Amino acid sequence: MAACELTYRSREAINYETASLQLERYCELLGSWGVDLMPLPASDSYPDCCFVQDTAVVLDEVCIIASMGAAARVGEATEVERLIAPIREIRRILSPATLDGGDVVQVGKRLFVGLSTRTNARGIAALGQIVELFGYTVVPVTVNGGLHLTTGCGIVNDETVLLNPRWLDASAFKGLRQLHVSEEEPWAANTIRVGDAVCLEEGAPQTIDLVQPHVDSIETLDISEFRKAEGSLSCLSLIFKEAPAELNMNEPGEW
Repeated sequence: MAACELTYRSREAINYETASLQLERYCELLGSWGVDLMPLPASDSYPDCCFVQDTAVVLDEVCIIASMGAAARVGEATEVERLIAPIREIRRILSPATLDGGDVVQVGKRLFVGLSTRTNARGIAALGQIVELFGYTVVPVTVNGGLHLTTGCGIVNDETVLLNPRWLDASAFKGLRQLHVSEEEPWAANTIRVGDAVCLEEGAPQTIDLVQPHVDSIETLDISEFRKAEGSLSCLSLIFKEAPAELNMNEPGEW
């Protein structure tokens, strides 16, 4: 982790033992939400491999393997693909198109995709060509702060997004209720969500008050060591539903 990619932050010492405990609590929360965990092995070759969200976009019908925007991270998706291939049809985005999964936020059949330092216009177009076959619409979003779209955007419920409007073009989210984090809590817009339960990063009381009226349950987690590596809550997992029954896989609706 000490050799992680950095774009915006200055390098700080990362306490590996503390990071391990923070990840353990993260997994415990997902387990308490009924998520069936599939852990990935660590890799000494990829210092950022804990940020699995960037490796793929997993939809109900298909898994799109990302074309990583940082050269040092190319190859991280191999183990993710091995685990997901038995339960999803696999499609791939190939260079020179680049797309990180952390630049994709799903709201129903809309995929908001960040145009960022890691995802280019070719990557957005390639994703659009793949997912339109399954009835999805891609909405490009200009990202001008933070690393990915998810750094400044999180889902609260099916009609509500949590945004840092200083880091992205909030106008792309027209038609959705927008909650804007304060300037004092710029990193607080990222979330993880399962059903009606939402988790925010610890240490953002104003954001908690902002989100509280729109959810049934709020949890908070400390991921301070991962923040030093420019990580957010959603970066540490790929959360998706088991495949629909009509695909002769697992029961529908379960995470």
